[in-house]
Amino acid sequence: MINKNERLASRLPDVAGNGLVDRRALLGRGMLFASAATAGIGSSLAAAAEPLPVDPWSKEPGTVIPPYGVPAKYESKVVRTLTNPNNEARTSNARTPHHLLDGTITPAGLHFVVARAGFPDIDPSKHRLVIHGLVKQPLVFDLEALSRYPKVTRIHFVECGGNSAPLYNKDPIQANVQAIHGLLSCSEWTGVRLSTLLEETGIDPKAKWLLAEGADAPSMNRSIPLAKALDDAMVALYQNGERINPAQGYPMRLLVPGYEGNMNVKWLHRIKLIEEPVMAINETLQYTYRVAGPKIWQFFFPMEVKSFITQPSPGLTLKGPGFYEISGLAYSGNGRIAKVMVSADGGKSWAEAALVEPVLSKALTRFRMPWRWDGQPVVLQSRAWDEAGNVQPTRSEMFAERGEPKVNTPVTAFPMGHMNVITSWAVDHNGEIKHVYG
Repeated sequence: MINKNERLASRLPDVAGNGLVDRRALLGRGMLFASAATAGIGSSLAAAAEPLPVDPWSKEPGTVIPPYGVPAKYESKVVRTLTNPNNEARTSNARTPHHLLDGTITPAGLHFVVARAGFPDIDPSKHRLVIHGLVKQPLVFDLEALSRYPKVTRIHFVECGGNSAPLYNKDPIQANVQAIHGLLSCSEWTGVRLSTLLEETGIDPKAKWLLAEGADAPSMNRSIPLAKALDDAMVALYQNGERINPAQGYPMRLLVPGYEGNMNVKWLHRIKLIEEPVMAINETLQYTYRVAGPKIWQFFFPMEVKSFITQPSPGLTLKGPGFYEISGLAYSGNGRIAKVMVSADGGKSWAEAALVEPVLSKALTRFRMPWRWDGQPVVLQSRAWDEAGNVQPTRSEMFAERGEPKVNTPVTAFPMGHMNVITSWAVDHNGEIKHVYG
């Protein structure tokens, strides 16, 4: 005999094979999906009808509220992974655990970090920002002066140009989302539009670029087109409603939405308007990208359209056949995400995922897809399109354009940047998940 839950499950439309369910089941048919998805999960209705026992934590006063809240002790594994835990004198990375998060905003304490000499301990009362060069009136701003200008608040992602570099490996690295895609985060940023400050200084008509420089020990600096600065760049002062995290540039940083992470200069203290790029180390020796043949791309700024599945993913095991939600992140440095397609058979067939509102320009977008897993081995993939018509490439498409990675890459090229190919997760019959090349 077929029970009620099985009948409900049979009514959910399978749109692309291998159990992918019409994304509209998450919207107008939520009750139907919930009834079918919870079949066999949790206690029986008879047991649930009995009064719940009083748990120990309900019998005594709770913990005193602290001045600044921290996550529950049971969430102690939701942390960044560090490449330099012993604080040696070298470049250090901290990666965001996207597989353990949901939504689109990254907590400030989990935002990824790339630091070449740690982060400086800056006294905000003594920090200054100077704007000079090809301007009519050079000016110096402190925090109090900046606070008087009109502020804007926007949600934008920041992604390291080298994020997802492990996908350049000849063989798939066996690692989780954090290790592969963890140099990416998204915050709500509040600050002063750079165009507002440039209006104060005045712009010499000869100026076409600007040099942004940080106050860290390596004096991180990049040349940035003036047109971008006048479009949507910001001197950010707040992150997720509070002062910017020290590792993210306290007390101020440059935010250049959609452009590769190193251009969003942290600990910002100098902007110089110039006629042409200064050809700094970070735009010549580094952050240039090899393409097919004896060529490299230079001044290749926007992070291209990209997506990846965060749940289920390596390190997260499926607890037997049944209903699950495939969820992940999509984004583009060229605007809004237009659609995300999901496959549960290694790209043989696809179904469109639901995009969680709001879908913002140059920000992370969460996508969701209901999925009925039958316990058989499958390969999960996602593929994104942005509003400009750009589509996330396959590995073969990317390497046809850039050439296959080679062991003896010239040191003048930074070959592992701007990696945005489709990521594939293989689920075996035990529910274990590993990284594969689809």
